[in-house]
Parts: sequence; structure tokens; C-alpha cells
Amino acid sequence: MHRFGFDNTYARELPGSYVAWKPTPVPEPRLLFGNDALADELGLPPEVLHGPDAAALFAGNLLPEDAEPIAQAYAGHQFGGFSPQLGDGRALLLGELVDRNGRRRDIAFKGSGRTPFSRGGDGKAAVGPMLREALIGEAMHALGIPTTRALAVAATGEPVYREAALPGAVLTRVAASHLRVGTFQFFAARGDLDRLRRLADYTINRHDPPLAGAPERYLGLLRAVAQRQAVLIAQWMNVGFIHGVMNTDNMALSGETIDYGPCAFMEAYDPGAVFSSIDHGGRYAYANQPHIARWNLARFAETLLPLMADPEDEAAIERVVGEVTTLIDAFPAWHAAALLQGQRAKLGLFSATPADDAADAALVDDWLMLLHTQAVDFTLAWRRLAAAAEGAPEPLRDLFVDRAALDAWLARWRERCARDSAAGGQGDAERAQRMRGASPAVIPRNHLVEEALAAATHEDLAPFERLLAVLRRPWDEAASFTRYAEPAPADVTAGYQTFCGT
Repeated sequence: MHRFGFDNTYARELPGSYVAWKPTPVPEPRLLFGNDALADELGLPPEVLHGPDAAALFAGNLLPEDAEPIAQAYAGHQFGGFSPQLGDGRALLLGELVDRNGRRRDIAFKGSGRTPFSRGGDGKAAVGPMLREALIGEAMHALGIPTTRALAVAATGEPVYREAALPGAVLTRVAASHLRVGTFQFFAARGDLDRLRRLADYTINRHDPPLAGAPERYLGLLRAVAQRQAVLIAQWMNVGFIHGVMNTDNMALSGETIDYGPCAFMEAYDPGAVFSSIDHGGRYAYANQPHIARWNLARFAETLLPLMADPEDEAAIERVVGEVTTLIDAFPAWHAAALLQGQRAKLGLFSATPADDAADAALVDDWLMLLHTQAVDFTLAWRRLAAAAEGAPEPLRDLFVDRAALDAWLARWRERCARDSAAGGQGDAERAQRMRGASPAVIPRNHLVEEALAAATHEDLAPFERLLAVLRRPWDEAASFTRYAEPAPADVTAGYQTFCGT
């Protein structure tokens, strides 16, 4: 029997925040994907993914003997409407382990059957959405963006009924934790301050241990979570990623990207880009993501207020509300600073001072306006700007209809690069190389993701495996990657939609 070396602090320290539960056995488990690099990082032996029990283990028919599977409770605002009880309707936290780098990691199933939180759902998942999560998670990891990752995906050998019958699958997900804004909302909605305080202290001990025991530790937790989210959303924006469903139960307090449902990567630059079939009003559009993050953080702050001041002490409440409001109001500036830092790297500017902030932000804004008005591919434009830094602007100019407008902007950019070189002594070749390290050559192009998932649904994993190999090397510009670097035909992009897969 396998042992993963679990040490399950959540189950041990937070009774009342979960229900102990078992995965539903499946008839014909078969391993579709195994993440050897991640398994090694976790300190798991190779036979976990390659032994005779691998398929049964990752489909839920066989559990590690030290697993304590639980369905976690949480609430959440979904598209702005509050649900006081959501919870793991098709997921189970198997346990936690400390990896080779000393980091505590959750290992959880997704699609492992009904739980007490299923709300009428079947608790299952299909091959396509589970492989999407594996694919996008690995792409984000390769891009250096904090993310949950897939350890394995196992087919179940039974159908899942959505719009049609689809082959079923179970994902094994690894996360820094599954603590969410919605976890706090669950207990705050019930007025259970004892469990709320225990949850907050647990979260601090797990993610922000320097705050443990500090008098203002809950305000410190809010600040730490907000600052992590400011950086994370900036990283999303700088690669054109659209999460698609930024509900409060999908905001991880660790600062990782979690829950790859109706996500997509933008092609032609459009601040209003929405791909999710369920986001009818554009609530989670590309440019709205920083605003929604702030809104979610305000909801998190509301759950912490009762812990920060005695509800009977009006003066204390007034003081704390002021501190919290100031912190939430600081989020846009934190995000803008993180965003500009990434944008400067993409522009090849490495010697900036605070006095340059307004002019550099304007330079970026004007560049993005050019991309928008001329419907230029976001990823290609940034990547080809690096070639322009080496004196080869034609590949970039080929993306634009109004080349005069681009040339005028390039003149401003070159003047700024010249000042940057004078300050830091950076030559054109070094600038271009560093720019290529900030703007990927390859992202998960939506049409290629759909192509790979459609083939996998019909038991052909070759397109998935080829795409995965490319996405794990996003900075490479090899000739063999040409197909993966090009955008979809306009008629495909125009009607593209993503679905949550529930």
C-alpha cells in the first residue's frame, strides 16, 4: 500500500470545516497523464505514477493509506450573487505533504464523485476539462505564474452526461492550499467567530507565519493576500490570460491561480475580451480582472472585520474600518506597480526610476491602444517588439495596417530605450534577449487547446502530448513551434467560447 507522507493539518486543526468522505469507485481506471517532474518535486517515488496501481490510485479506487479524504466547506459570491454554502461538490482533499523544498502542498481529487456539497450534481468530470486544467496549469507554471498544477489525470471508463455523453476522468490537483475567500465567507455568514478565528490563525500559520501572534495579524493577513493578488493579476494581464470565473470561491489566499474552467488566452488585443459562455455581462472580462480582484478582497475584508475589533466597541470598529478601507483602496496602486514592472520588462526598459512611471505608463497605454484599434495579436506583437530592438522591425510592422501610427510610437520607444541604455549601459542584443524572457513565443492558443482536447476525448492523446511539450518551453522560438505560435484564423477566433465543464 502506498504512503505519501501526508501530514493533514487542515483535517486535524479545523474540525467543522469539512466532511470526511470517500471517492466513488470507477469501473475501468486508466492513466491519461502523469506529471513526473511534479511527482519528484513532491518527493513521491516513480512507481506512484508508473507502478501497476497508478491508474487505480489516481482514479480513487485505491487511496494512499495515510490519506484522510475530506470535502471542504466554503461559500462564495458567484457572478456577484452570494451562496452561503457551496463546498467541494466534486472534489476531495486527500491530504497535505511537505515537498522537497519544504513547502506544504495539498493533494486533491477533482471529479471523484458526489459529496454532501454536490447540490444535485453528479460530482464527476469529463476528460476534456480535466486535461484542460493539466494543460493550462503546466503552461502557467512554465510562464512563471503561481498556479495549482495537475499531478495526474485518470480516465474512469464511464460516461459523464453533459450536453452529450462524454468520457469521465479524475484530476489530481496540487496546490499551496485550497483556502479561499469563500472559506472565510462560509463561517462569517454563520456568525461562527470561533471557527472563523481558528481558520484565520491557521491561514496565517500556513501562508504568512511571520504574522503569527501579532496584535494586528488579521489586518496583516488581508494586506499579504491583497499584495499577492496584485502581483498575480498583473502576471495574468501581461500574458493576456483571462480566468473567466473570478468568483470569491475561486480566489486562493495563497496567491496561486486556481480552477481552470472557462479560461482562455487573448489573441487580438481587446480589453473587453470575454470567452466564457456563462459570463453574459462581461463581469470577468480581461480588463475587469483587477477590479474584480479588489471587489473580492473587499468581501474577504468583511469576513475579517469581526476579528479585528470588538463589535460592541464603536470607536474600535470605526478605526478598523478606516484601516481596512485604506488597505483596499491601496490595491489599485499595488497592482499598477506590479503591472508596470512587467510591462517595462516587455518593453526592454530596465533602468527606470519613479520619475519615469507616468511617462512609461503612457507609452504602454499608447502601445496597447495601437494593438486594440488595429486588432493586433497580443502575444506576437510583444514578441516581435524584441526583434525591433535588434533593428528588425519588419516582422512587427507586418502585423499592422496603419504602419505610420506604429512607426511614430516606435520612435518614442527607441528614444526611451536610448535613455535606458545611457543609464544602464545595455546594448540592443542584450535588450532583445531580456525582452524575449518577458514575452513568450508560445501560449496555449485556444484553437490548439480545443483540438488537443477533442482528440483526447476520442482516445487520441498525441495532440495533447505535443502541445504540452511545447507549452513547457514558452520562451523558445524553434522553427518547429511555428504552428503553435500563430493565432487562429479570424473566423475561428470570432466565435470562440469556453465552458466551465461542470
